[in-house]
Amino acid sequence: MRIINTGEITKAVKEMCMEVNIRLSDDVKNAILRGKEKEESALGRQILCQLEENMNIAAESKIPICQDTGMAVVFLKVGQDVHFEGDYIEDAVNEGIRQGYREGYLRKSVVKDPVDRINTNDNTPGIIHYEFVPGEQVEITVAPKGFGSENMSRLYMLKPADGVDGIKDAILETVRLAGPNACPPIVVGVGIGGTFEKCAFLAKKALTRDLDSSSPIPYVKELEDEMLEKINKLGIGPGGLGGKVTALGVNIETYPTHIAGMPVAINICCHVNRHIKRII
Repeated sequence: MRIINTGEITKAVKEMCMEVNIRLSDDVKNAILRGKEKEESALGRQILCQLEENMNIAAESKIPICQDTGMAVVFLKVGQDVHFEGDYIEDAVNEGIRQGYREGYLRKSVVKDPVDRINTNDNTPGIIHYEFVPGEQVEITVAPKGFGSENMSRLYMLKPADGVDGIKDAILETVRLAGPNACPPIVVGVGIGGTFEKCAFLAKKALTRDLDSSSPIPYVKELEDEMLEKINKLGIGPGGLGGKVTALGVNIETYPTHIAGMPVAINICCHVNRHIKRII
């Protein structure tokens, strides 16, 4: 058994919140650069050049890539042979978020109650997902999510008879309805299967997968490639002003489901698809 003081978790989350809001991961950055080369629209290329300039300025000046520094989503993959000592793990994660957003001068966007709308003034609480796995390590993924794109996401409770075509239609409808509002070029995370809440979790998790990777399931990989091609034929383009680079990637995660259902969630992220991972 390995003992980890939760102070290490707090420190890691704090540093990750600050870093991820300033520097895009290489997979997203490279996807934007590739998009600039592919884009045929002059205005679209200009917008992609501005995005490149923006991310370079953010990294060099250590300022946020986007003014919406998001609601902090944290995935914890905890080895079953780990024992935490110190603060309660959830308090430790939220303290890391609190410190990171304060010390990084990041915008605090969380309200305490969805109706009363009073700001918590420290961007807590975060959204924390736990997964227990073999071993004695803790893998932390921090993925701040802005709500311009989050608000464009959708969930469908399809019938099994809708089949793969129903899934394709749901993805395309979601992207089409989002239009320019999700700050394209976008990344599309899709969750298929499970239950109402499970497919939404899968869609969120899909956004943290490296854009240079593909699903190990052959039919899912084919679906990812096909949907990326079809989305980029919608003509929405960078900034929603026309072009062929509407999406940088489509990542799909699946899970077993009930014989009577086929839940599908589409979680859209803007070009600032922030995710960072550390192992303790």
